[in-house]
Amino acid sequence: MADGINTVIFDMDGVIFDSEILVLSSWKEVAGRHGIQDVEKVCHECLGTNSAVSKQIFLRHYGQDFPYDEYKAEMAEVFFAHASDGKLAKKQGVEELLKYLKDKGFKVGIASSTREKIVRRQISEGGLLEYFDQIVGGDMVKHSKPEPDIFLEACGRLESKPENCYVIEDSYNGIRAAHAAGMHPIMVPDLMEPTEEMKSLAEQILGSLCAVQEFLQESVR
Repeated sequence: MADGINTVIFDMDGVIFDSEILVLSSWKEVAGRHGIQDVEKVCHECLGTNSAVSKQIFLRHYGQDFPYDEYKAEMAEVFFAHASDGKLAKKQGVEELLKYLKDKGFKVGIASSTREKIVRRQISEGGLLEYFDQIVGGDMVKHSKPEPDIFLEACGRLESKPENCYVIEDSYNGIRAAHAAGMHPIMVPDLMEPTEEMKSLAEQILGSLCAVQEFLQESVR
């Protein structure tokens, strides 16, 4: 394969599933019930991080007495009412891209800040489990994105070298983590537009997973 790249690692939320917008709308519903201000801005800051880091971000904005766990549970109830049992919308082109990668012999993994149990549940309900060789959740590593731990863990489980891995991410923290891991980040923006920093860290910024497949097809010729 071109340049020795034989592995593709995906983030999940906002990359495989159109879930970031659902998380945001669920938080906004909870915020409306309880008069929580500027929750969209805070949610954007949390993109790509695990639950522990997200909690600290909320507490930093709203104070140490903010009942984050209570509101997070309320948000999750709203979210899963719309997302359970395969109802969570997949990103356009994801199944075609996964089939292409398998056909070409790429090793394929997930490195998501979401807890591993939930990742497996959503991937399974979405009918995509067969495409992934390894799944790493945010509860399986010590440090959250933007630290590189989760990508390095996925890389190790896939028995791949970092320099031989593409990483497909939508969040700033995910791109930072993939770059810090010495991998090849591809940004497919979801809720946040690419900044100058992202343009400097990502090897490619592409508009969709369909465009990612086209890029890979050109690369392996």
